[in-house]
Amino acid sequence: MSSIEVQQFTYHHGDVELAGYMAQPSRYPRAGILIVPTIAGPTKLMYDRARWLASLGYSAMVCDLYGAGPLQDIREARRLADALRSDAEYYRERFRCALEELRRRSRLANNRIGAIGYCMGGEVVLEMARSGEDIALVVSFHGLLATPLPAKRGVIKSRILVCHGRADPFVPPKQMRAFLEEMDFAGADCHVHIYSGVLHGFTDISNNASSVEPVRYNASADRQSKAAMLSMFDEVFEVKKTPDQY
Repeated sequence: MSSIEVQQFTYHHGDVELAGYMAQPSRYPRAGILIVPTIAGPTKLMYDRARWLASLGYSAMVCDLYGAGPLQDIREARRLADALRSDAEYYRERFRCALEELRRRSRLANNRIGAIGYCMGGEVVLEMARSGEDIALVVSFHGLLATPLPAKRGVIKSRILVCHGRADPFVPPKQMRAFLEEMDFAGADCHVHIYSGVLHGFTDISNNASSVEPVRYNASADRQSKAAMLSMFDEVFEVKKTPDQY
């Protein structure tokens, strides 16, 4: 049985210094998983998710959005997010840097990489897929689905899983319809799981204390979306026995 090793480090996008957090098994990781946090930036919950994935055999890295650490002030987070999104190609490049850092630091004996994201992070991983990034799988949890750069036909290489709360006001039905049409046009292998009556932010129990009314935790949607992710992981990152399992 492999132990879990954790490291914190800095990496760069141009002259922007960013903070990374990685948890991985000491031997034989199944795949590398990039975790892209919410608009609030990397938090304890994201670090907990990384250690959980490491316990399941994955090299998991939490990336940084702005180089500002976790943000308590939602107005400041929105300001930084809007500035980052203002240049769509620069936005995508911020996270290509994180993928390269994951590849460099993980102990993978293969090139199997996936990315998962929450809220703004869900938007980010979908942008990675749209740009044709060479990763096996992306998973969006309550992510935003609109884009200024829709996918071109045949460009998407990743399998896609979208886990969405039907009552999420940040992703109205019109946005979901446009996303599905985009995925059909692009020829993407895309699964969408929709949870009726579920609001934005359904994977984070601390959202029950949020003053933002459309943001609430939902235990069932959290469980079901995690199960869907792990099921797709098993499909994409086929389990093979390691030498210490024979």
